[in-house]
Amino acid sequence: MIFKNASRIILAMAVLGLTSCGAWQKEPVQAQPKTPVYSAKIEEPKYPDIRTPQGANQLDLESPLRCSVNWNTQQMISTIPYNLTAFNMVRNGTNDLLPRFEVTGFSFETMPAEKALLKLTKEAGIKLVAKDAPYASISAENLRGELSEVIDMITEAAEIYYTYNANNKTLRISRKANFSLYVPQSRPILLAILDVLRGAGITDFTADFDDYSITFNADYELKNQVLNLINYFEENPILIAFDVRVFTLYPHNDKDIDWQAMTSVFEFGAIKSSRTGVLGRVLTTSNDINVGTLNAFLGQQARVEPVAEGKFVVPNVWFSRFDIGKCAARTSKEADLSILAKASFEQNDKIFTDLTLESRDGEITSFDVRSKLGENFLIIGLPNGIFGVKKPKSETIVFMVPRIIKTLKTNKHLENNL
Repeated sequence: MIFKNASRIILAMAVLGLTSCGAWQKEPVQAQPKTPVYSAKIEEPKYPDIRTPQGANQLDLESPLRCSVNWNTQQMISTIPYNLTAFNMVRNGTNDLLPRFEVTGFSFETMPAEKALLKLTKEAGIKLVAKDAPYASISAENLRGELSEVIDMITEAAEIYYTYNANNKTLRISRKANFSLYVPQSRPILLAILDVLRGAGITDFTADFDDYSITFNADYELKNQVLNLINYFEENPILIAFDVRVFTLYPHNDKDIDWQAMTSVFEFGAIKSSRTGVLGRVLTTSNDINVGTLNAFLGQQARVEPVAEGKFVVPNVWFSRFDIGKCAARTSKEADLSILAKASFEQNDKIFTDLTLESRDGEITSFDVRSKLGENFLIIGLPNGIFGVKKPKSETIVFMVPRIIKTLKTNKHLENNL
């Protein structure tokens, strides 16, 4: 119930009814109205047969940053200083101040959050709009404080967000809000954040490569996940970067590639290990097997066509995703290929990597790779039938070079770290 005097309005909840001072009369408790349902009329497109041209759809500002690798000057270990204060996540949009009401003794038991808020705000003359109700059911006893504080407690308990428009006195609640994450002005760190978001299955975001920010819609779970990633840089200053090149092989005379010949062409020990997956195999190799020597070896047995090259970054013990299609021709069948990686850098320069290759139809194969710093990965034996290509006979190989990036936080002002 609401008590009104010359200075402020006091909200409280009574068990049997509403009472008031002065001219207000006692009224019976009303049954709680159902949460209003809001719908929007969906209109047909004005020009149903007209589409954005393909050239405009294919514009990707991330490609220049991601899709170039200098294979001649690769540093196995590098250090990137960054200013810790550069990490900042802010919520976008306007949110007016709520009226200065005082709440005393507001209680409710096992009630959906939108109904609790409706009970709280209806006598204050505030309209409630529940965008994607119903929300979690919660209970509370004897909540006290300003209206804004009590609404904060209820929405945080239900893990929902709210905005208030003072002009029309409307409180809107929803599961998601729009955020911008500002990161240090370092391209590897920016790539790491983008790849981690994709590794978590989050693709609906916009990156601004000028002010080093990423804008996205997030529920409480995603927001906390991003905050955990920011906190990660405090305790785990290691990033594992992968330089990647993908080839398609068209064997001469439709014969299989003789991979066993590598053992005689290259010195003994150039191939460190071989692991079999559900499909294909992954080799760990010394740097004697690199992009140049691999091309020379394969050129004797097949027509070698480069599909894509690029790089992605994995924060220590996090998942990251590299979509080959970002760096491949849109018409390429391998453009549907993605690499999902989780990596950790251990003592004695050991790198533990879990690799999964995926297409739009799901997982293709996976490998657990144990390697040392300075060793490369070579995934072989992926027939292009997995992409629907039956003729001519062909297969895809993936060559990967892991590198270590150590981040170093500092309070000094830094110029852009390229």
